[in-house]
Amino acid sequence: MLKILGRANSFNVRKVLWLCDEIGLPFEREDYGRGFRPTNTPEFLKLNPVGQVPCVIDDGFVMRESHAIIRCLAAKHGATTLYPTDLKRRQAIEAWMDWVAYDVTHSMRGAFLGGQLKEAPWNNEWFVAQGRKDLTAQMKLLDEHLAANGPYLLGGDFTLADIPMGLVVNRWFSLANIERPAYPAVASYYELLTERPAYRAHGRNGLP
Repeated sequence: MLKILGRANSFNVRKVLWLCDEIGLPFEREDYGRGFRPTNTPEFLKLNPVGQVPCVIDDGFVMRESHAIIRCLAAKHGATTLYPTDLKRRQAIEAWMDWVAYDVTHSMRGAFLGGQLKEAPWNNEWFVAQGRKDLTAQMKLLDEHLAANGPYLLGGDFTLADIPMGLVVNRWFSLANIERPAYPAVASYYELLTERPAYRAHGRNGLP
């Protein structure tokens, strides 16, 4: 059985849990990371040399990095609606996933880790302000895209791209101390995702 190493309240672990529930993939999970078993031990670093969660073990095959993990699992288990074999459509999915992984995640370090959790070194006043500014601009871009191309990121079908983006949107609506413009397409997207049981379990579940 698939084994997921990582705490269930981790932003990135939740992506893997969501996918597993979407495609009916059974798993076992063990708590690792902040507040739980450490990820800097020699035993854990043998599995994941960067010492982060999630770390997923699939029949002896060890995987790290949440987006790479969910792409691999979707492909292995034939979830072609989520992750199609057509390379052009697959590239569009991966482009949105990579945008979340790089640009949006960087903004959230300031807006969430610094601005909301007050974690060093992200709680630098300039970095927090810039993160909030950048994240607001990114949500505007998302709103315009969904208004023109929605209701999901790639149109009428829920795909793998919507998993990381769904976690971002949930965090966007959970942020305190930020001026949140009215982005109606993003708000509609949030409600549409909420119709999915796996999103209610691992995305919009009371955690930011």
